[in-house]
Amino acid sequence: MKVWSLIASTLEAQGTCALVSVVKAEGSVPREEGAHMLVTRDGFHGTIGGGTLEWKALAEAQRLLGQPRQVKMLTQSLGPDLGQCCGGRVTLAIECFDASSLAEARALAEREAAGPFTLSNRLPGIVENFGARHRAVLVFGAGHVGRALILSLAPLPFDVTWADPRPEAFPGAMPQNVTGFAGDPLQVVASAPEGSLAFIMSHSHALDLQIADAALRNPAIAHVGVIGSATKRARFERRLRDAGVDSARVAAMICPIGIGGIRSKLPAAIAVSVAAQLITLDEALSGSATHGMLPARNAG
Repeated sequence: MKVWSLIASTLEAQGTCALVSVVKAEGSVPREEGAHMLVTRDGFHGTIGGGTLEWKALAEAQRLLGQPRQVKMLTQSLGPDLGQCCGGRVTLAIECFDASSLAEARALAEREAAGPFTLSNRLPGIVENFGARHRAVLVFGAGHVGRALILSLAPLPFDVTWADPRPEAFPGAMPQNVTGFAGDPLQVVASAPEGSLAFIMSHSHALDLQIADAALRNPAIAHVGVIGSATKRARFERRLRDAGVDSARVAAMICPIGIGGIRSKLPAAIAVSVAAQLITLDEALSGSATHGMLPARNAG
């Protein structure tokens, strides 16, 4: 979630919003320091971990909406104070913003768009990190499965490029973490950031093969996945090797895509399976729980 961009757009539309931030986390807690939840008149974006802690923070943030800019600190021991079984202790900063905050929010949104940055003492005694760089995911194809996958990836910490040569295939609006590209998909392959994950599901098997060939030859792309069956994989493997693609890269190609155990062929079910696989690949490449999440991320 691009925090300051969302704050700026909400202030432009509604004139008020509240940001809930985890500024200190001790012991077994649902979310890590730096987790954010933005509360608006219409609802909220993001999460600080759910459960009674989040319910209480939501209620306080909603109470502050429409009031002058202010900050309230809230410290909770999850067990004694809230009856949650985690056993940890969390300090939250609940900030209410009004129209006077819009210029600052816009300026910070520009910094956030440029990449990671740190703020010290914006909140007294607290160091904050914003604009984290996330794993690049390249999705090729805007058909039924591609559209479903984009929706599954929308709340996840990935920077997604969605490529399809057919401009009319894209929806009118896209999630905040998605950039559409309606040109030659091979341009997206060529400019892939280091450590990218490329998953291919276009409207054409011939195009799938062309993209897979280019992606497997690009060392910046860590994993290449292609939608299909065992038969499609065997055909692609033969053609890719005949074309001179490195045998080890071809053998590592993921096809079919998705985690095991899900048999449904519904686009939404396939998308959930592929999204889970992307999280697994990201965590393996990162060498730890992804993006600072605690290993016991279901705690609480």
